[in-house]
Amino acid sequence: MKMKIPTLERDQHLPSRVASSINREISSGRLQTGARLPTENEMAESFGVSRNVIREAVSQLRADGVIMARQGVGAFVMAPEKRSVIRIDPAALRDTEGMERFFELRNILETEAAGLAAERRSQGSLDLIRDALDRMSGNERWEEGSIDADLAFHREIAHATGNEFINTFISFICERIRQSIHYARETNPIDSLVETNLAEHAAIYEAIVSGDPDTARLAMRRHIIGAAERVGINMTRTLHDRPLLNETRKVN
Repeated sequence: MKMKIPTLERDQHLPSRVASSINREISSGRLQTGARLPTENEMAESFGVSRNVIREAVSQLRADGVIMARQGVGAFVMAPEKRSVIRIDPAALRDTEGMERFFELRNILETEAAGLAAERRSQGSLDLIRDALDRMSGNERWEEGSIDADLAFHREIAHATGNEFINTFISFICERIRQSIHYARETNPIDSLVETNLAEHAAIYEAIVSGDPDTARLAMRRHIIGAAERVGINMTRTLHDRPLLNETRKVN
């Protein structure tokens, strides 16, 4: 197999760029489950890097549970269902298809989490969600601190579900949400973006406070569709716009 250096991302250090490129070969199916990776020498030549770089890249893939090594035999691609580590490659969120899949995942996880939070929230969890919302709308609304508060808002909703597995998965994806927020801020007028984002979060909070699971799910879904649109992804097609409109009429 010939892997080429032009696909590497320049904002990562070299072994991580190589690991990301190999990961894309695996995700695309060009390297299939059970396939043996080329030798260190072959990959070093293909990428134009040293064997030490290849060795570190392979170590990263092993740590991520993407490949397994057999002493004296080589490194082999693991089946997805046998991987013990969950990982989202940051490079995958730099293209439209990867970002669209990421927002589909957010919709599955966070929409239901909002509904469960509305059913199960305690006063303590409401206070923490409100605190995050206040920090989002405070003096740091244009700064990194507002993004930290935004992510805290989503984590606190997950925590309010009382389901540690939901909390674990949403906490995991939060750093990838950060990546999409940064991109949105780079590509949209910051004033209108921040105000729209705050309004969406306020609607989610009010629905959770009211204890209305359907309204909370709808508010979160609207936010995810809006967040996707702000990075150039049209989710109304994949999230079925017509049912959403029906739900809107029912709520109103």
